[in-house]
Amino acid sequence: MTGKLTFTMIKPSAVEAGHSGKILDMIITAGFHIRGIKKVKLSTAQAGKFYEVHKERPFYQSLVAYMTSGPVYAMVLEKEDAVNTFRKLIGATNPAEAEEGTIRKKFGLSLEKNAVHGSDSDENAIIESHFFFSELEMN
Repeated sequence: MTGKLTFTMIKPSAVEAGHSGKILDMIITAGFHIRGIKKVKLSTAQAGKFYEVHKERPFYQSLVAYMTSGPVYAMVLEKEDAVNTFRKLIGATNPAEAEEGTIRKKFGLSLEKNAVHGSDSDENAIIESHFFFSELEMN
């Protein structure tokens, strides 16, 4: 189902601030079908593995620390052209640069605490989805 799936996480700061329901509503209103959802608290090892692609970047340790600071909601979403459509819904990585009405503009606090993670490619959407969900959990 490449092209129809994407992966997202509502990040710890947005969960803690009580924005999860509002973010879920925006996702559903935009026409996404939730194929899988779970609330999890990542360990340092799990967050490190998930963000391994950034291991050599200066923000890696801070990102891992942030992503383990509280629970997240992990989700697999389905819609035509899911990755691109979802990235438009969430807005630019930096909330200060995100378009009005996007999830990150409404709920993001900073570049790191930008409310949600969104897959950046069809390939990564599949990899990230399978990091959190088995085939039985995506229905």
